[in-house]
Amino acid sequence: MPKRVAVIDIGSNSARLVIYQRTSRYGFHLITQQKSRVRIGEGAYEAGGRLQSAGIRRAFGALHSFSHTLREYKVHKVHCVATSALRDAPNRGDFLRLVRERLGLKIRVIDGEKEAAYGAVAALNLLPLSDAVTVDIGGGSTDMALIRNGRIIATHSLDLGTVRIKELFTDAGRPPKEARAYIRQRLAALPESFRGVLAVSIGGTGRALARGVMLRNDYPFDKIHAFEYSLKKEKDYIQTVSKASLEDLPGLFIKQNRADTIREGALIFLEVLRHLDAEKVLVSGVGVREGVFLSDLLRNDGLRFPGGINPSLRSIKDRFDLLRLPEGNKQSIGRALFETLHSRFEGTKEEQRLLHDALSLSNIGKMLTIYKEHQHAFYIAMQELNYGYTHSQMLTIALLMRSKGDSLYYKPLWRRYKKLLPSKESIKWLSFAYTLTLILYENSSHARITFEWEEKDTLLIHSDRPLYLAHEAIESMEKPGKIDVRLDDGWEESCTGEISS
Repeated sequence: MPKRVAVIDIGSNSARLVIYQRTSRYGFHLITQQKSRVRIGEGAYEAGGRLQSAGIRRAFGALHSFSHTLREYKVHKVHCVATSALRDAPNRGDFLRLVRERLGLKIRVIDGEKEAAYGAVAALNLLPLSDAVTVDIGGGSTDMALIRNGRIIATHSLDLGTVRIKELFTDAGRPPKEARAYIRQRLAALPESFRGVLAVSIGGTGRALARGVMLRNDYPFDKIHAFEYSLKKEKDYIQTVSKASLEDLPGLFIKQNRADTIREGALIFLEVLRHLDAEKVLVSGVGVREGVFLSDLLRNDGLRFPGGINPSLRSIKDRFDLLRLPEGNKQSIGRALFETLHSRFEGTKEEQRLLHDALSLSNIGKMLTIYKEHQHAFYIAMQELNYGYTHSQMLTIALLMRSKGDSLYYKPLWRRYKKLLPSKESIKWLSFAYTLTLILYENSSHARITFEWEEKDTLLIHSDRPLYLAHEAIESMEKPGKIDVRLDDGWEESCTGEISS
């Protein structure tokens, strides 16, 4: 697969360009994105689906600008897809030909089932889930996929979109109850199997509503991807958005660029969630564009990352871990230490995995400078650790990486994010395990190290190699509870003589 891959997604509301840089077989990151509110479907639903000249001009202008960006970034491969507005348009052939002849872009018009599948591929690979129903509300359609046991079971597309509802009902002055009846009539065609406690919200409508939920609840973590909320707690808020006047939307934390269709989107969203019997909403920052990219990247892997591969971890290490030191012994020390500490704190398998991932990323802060490297590592992890983790897991890994010997964890950060983190006791023990592992490993990356409890509260460390510098570091490090640490490495016996004055 080429190093730089672009995806252009032409929807009823917006046209978007994203460019991904591949860093290794499974590592990638976004290097630029552009968006234009082309509203290519504007006026089409009242004209039998025919694209109108104003929308065509806006869409062509955006694609013309995108083509310059593709050349500027020397993109090697371009996927260009179009969704509801174009597939519904009787005159779409004229637009496709114009773009192909003038700009050299070949647009692939995908049906609703394919659109739903792409969204599901993105969600399944880049969100922590196993069973869910994805809900992607666009301008012209709502596309859904059923995921069970980590597999995409079925997809379905309905003629329900924000622009469609706005033009057919809001702009026509028809009452909301008629729009609601129309939505419910369309939802009746959804197969019975589409039921799920967890709904994955894909697309701009879902993200805008989720951002409002975060702001009104003073949510401490400014990341929309993988944000989860209870429908029972937030239903009234979403209902209020669906009924609000344009003047009231800013007070409901809705941005101006979403105001024109958010009420219709909120109405559709509520009716879909009601129909699905959903209880929780997991918000996706990824969708069709990422699904198109991943369907190409993972075409020989069954459209799934192989077990043990996390694309965020892989990309961060590719870009920031310039030392490329062997990790085997570091992870062996960390695993043995965690298992020994388990008799003092009941760490979970999940916490052991998070310790493993934090240790894997422990060198990334040195890419900037060794001074305050733990702070650099924390900020890199906060920004870049996106895929396959919950917010709690992201923050736990980042906070462990902020640890240093004389302070197990950084108290101000724990206070800021504590409602999303494990207990203070768990954080202390995990930070202790992280810091002690690095002290031992960095003093000798090849030492064979084992642990045992001596007496009641003394952790005895055995090493088959002298670790002179570790003695001082261990003595000065903060420890959880009232435990003591003793290092048995035979360094005194290794001294062969005395220095005489």
